Amino acid sequence: MARRVVLTPAAADLLVKLTEIHGPLMFHQSGGCCDGSSPMCYPAGDFTIGGSDVHLGDLVVDGLDAPIGFHMSESQFAYWRHTHLTVDVVPGRGSGFSVEAPEGVRFLIRSRLLTDEESAELNGV
Repeated sequence: MARRVVLTPAAADLLVKLTEIHGPLMFHQSGGCCDGSSPMCYPAGDFTIGGSDVHLGDLVVDGLDAPIGFHMSESQFAYWRHTHLTVDVVPGRGSGFSVEAPEGVRFLIRSRLLTDEESAELNGV
């Protein structure tokens, strides 16, 4: 089954720890303000998802009761619609808006183009 967004094992492990601290979580892909194009992780409901945001998928993590939704703005999705995203974690600090900042790490996106098969499946072609 094709997916638009997945996690590295390190990102999944960190999300288990962050969920223990903050409760259920969500991601919104930043569009370039403040943290550049970093995936921002918030307690579920702390970031308001608007009518023009696109839900790219739910990240299922072993050990968590609820999946973690991943969203981005519709205008940004227009540029990224052909891209498969992998959420990873690296040492360093973002600006502090995302819940991982106090841990001394930050989430980042690794991307590649969707294969023709993935694109056909995800776009219903």
